[in-house]
Amino acid sequence: MRVRRAALDDWEVVVRRGFKTTSLVRTLSDLCRDLSLTETVVVADMALHAGLIHRADLSEWVGRRARRKGVGIMRQLLDFSEAAAESPMETRLRMLLVLKGLPRPEVQVTVRDERGSFLGRPDLYYREHRLGLEYDGETHRASLVEDNRRQNRLLLADVRLLRFTGADVLRRPDSVVAQVRNALAQARPKTVFTSPVRVSPRVHTRIGQSDAGSAAEIIGPD
Repeated sequence: MRVRRAALDDWEVVVRRGFKTTSLVRTLSDLCRDLSLTETVVVADMALHAGLIHRADLSEWVGRRARRKGVGIMRQLLDFSEAAAESPMETRLRMLLVLKGLPRPEVQVTVRDERGSFLGRPDLYYREHRLGLEYDGETHRASLVEDNRRQNRLLLADVRLLRFTGADVLRRPDSVVAQVRNALAQARPKTVFTSPVRVSPRVHTRIGQSDAGSAAEIIGPD
C-alpha cells in the first residue's frame, strides 16, 4: 500500500456514505500520476458513460487548476474522453489509433437507410470513408447471429467493416494500425444524400440507394 499526501481544495472533497473522499474528477487527476493516458481515458469514458461525471465537470476542474502542476494531462483527458464509448477495449482501440496519428473516429454512430431503417451501429466510424470498426469481445460471441446480420446490412450499403479482438489491440497494435491506415487510404469519397428527416438526438448516418449509387448523411444532435 502506498500513501500519498496532498493539499486538497474544499471542492475536491465529497462525502459518500458518511465518509469524506476525493471527488471523482480529483480521483481521475490522481490516477493520471500512475496510469497511462489511455488507461486514464478508459476510466473517464466509463464514468462519463455511466453519468457519474459530465464533461462540464472535467472542464471546470481544468479551468480552476489552470496554472497548477499536472493540469496538462487532465486537458488531454478532457480532449480524448468520449461519453458514448461502451467498453474499455473500445476505448483502447480508439486511443491506439489516435495516438498513432490516425484521424479520430466517431463513437457509436447509428447507421440508417434513407427510410430510417436501422442498419447498424459500429463501435467506431469514419464517416467520410464509410469505414466502421468493431471490437469483438464476449458480447459479440454471445450475439454472433445478430452481429453477422448487422454486418451484412452494412456491407450491402457499402459500409466497410474491420473487426478486432482484445488480443489484436493489446498484442498486435501495429498490425491494427496498419490495417486501419490502409483501409482509410483505399476509401473513395461518396456523394452526400440529403434527407429532411431527423431520427434521434444521437448522431446518425443515413444511407440512400439510387441509380447513382450509395450515399450518406450524418445527422447530429440539435
